[in-house]
Amino acid sequence: MFQLSKSRLLRSALALFVSATLLAPTAARADAGFQQWIANFYATAAKSGISKSTYQQAFKGVKTPDRDVLEKAAYQPEFKHKIWDYLDSRVNPYTVRIGQDMAHKYGRTLAAVEKRYGVDRNVLLAIWSMESNYGAVLAKEDRLHYVPRALATLAYGDPKRAKFARTQLIAALKIIQNGDISAAQMTGSWAGAMGHTQFIPSSYLLYAVDADGNGHRDIWNSVPDALATAANLLSKNGWQPGKTWGYEVMVPSGGSAYEGQTKTLAQWQKLGFKRPSGSGFKAGGDRAELLMPAGASGPAFLMTRNFFVIKRYNASNSYAMGVGMLADQLAGYGGVKQRWPRPEGTLDITEKFELQSRLKELGYYDGEVDGNLGSGSKAAIQAVQSRLGLAADGQPSTQLLQALRK
Repeated sequence: MFQLSKSRLLRSALALFVSATLLAPTAARADAGFQQWIANFYATAAKSGISKSTYQQAFKGVKTPDRDVLEKAAYQPEFKHKIWDYLDSRVNPYTVRIGQDMAHKYGRTLAAVEKRYGVDRNVLLAIWSMESNYGAVLAKEDRLHYVPRALATLAYGDPKRAKFARTQLIAALKIIQNGDISAAQMTGSWAGAMGHTQFIPSSYLLYAVDADGNGHRDIWNSVPDALATAANLLSKNGWQPGKTWGYEVMVPSGGSAYEGQTKTLAQWQKLGFKRPSGSGFKAGGDRAELLMPAGASGPAFLMTRNFFVIKRYNASNSYAMGVGMLADQLAGYGGVKQRWPRPEGTLDITEKFELQSRLKELGYYDGEVDGNLGSGSKAAIQAVQSRLGLAADGQPSTQLLQALRK
């Protein structure tokens, strides 16, 4: 487990204090200020062609800010977790198994989308998994927010994201006005990302596709529309059909000095960079950037053009790596060969699955065996630790797993 620096803790505390100050002086004053903001923002919306009736429809019944939105805005796992923990939770036997089931269920759709846009079906499945757990998140009401309210909350109460939120709110209102989805159905994430493939409103307006031919671009309820919309975004941002997102490589002595540099694959090979299997690179003329996400002691990668296209979907390196690695495993390729520099005593993804399985067999855990050690798993760990006479901190460890194996 890593520790936040004092300065980062101070910044986080200050952000929470500012949010609380903005939204919680008294319920009546906060609500009045929020309603006044909504009333005033119509002048801006009208300049973008939003009718009064659309605006009233969008904000009917919206009286208070969504307090959960600001809490979630302060926490983004792509930028806070160690890379191996982030990837463990997204690229694992569970996400691969469900993805393979979806590949079979939507095989014809995936084939049609792949043919039209040139984007590998496994990449689309991986994005679907990363964005909404293959649509499972859309069934969890506690994870969903009413998009116009969420964006208005950010515009009103989060100075750092206010400009973004205002732009996205205008786009969301245009979607409602165009009739693709009713206002009541416009649910999404705290930041306004919507549907199976989690498009923010402005990206929806640019890339949304009616793939099922019913006259509506519906990424909330139509899997074909959602997958085609994701493929359209990647295609229009330069996706190279038939090519990979990157290669895991072994770094020669002194090679870490090249991190962040871009060369052709042939040039990298000449410098002594090679794949763990020892095989060469298929397209020596393709350019790639050296990325070492865990530093010199961890695995290294040569990222090609398609990696950076995935980042047009989400700018996080961790996210783009997760998509690429899950796509590879869905296609039947193995995972990362080199070990991540995990702290001593912590578990890798295989061990996390084993721990959950053993906890379930003992009757301490009744959730999904998915490798994600959330509150249910931690409560089970704490109970078992108490039974075994270990420190009941709820943290997974090799010591606990070895004890359970006995």
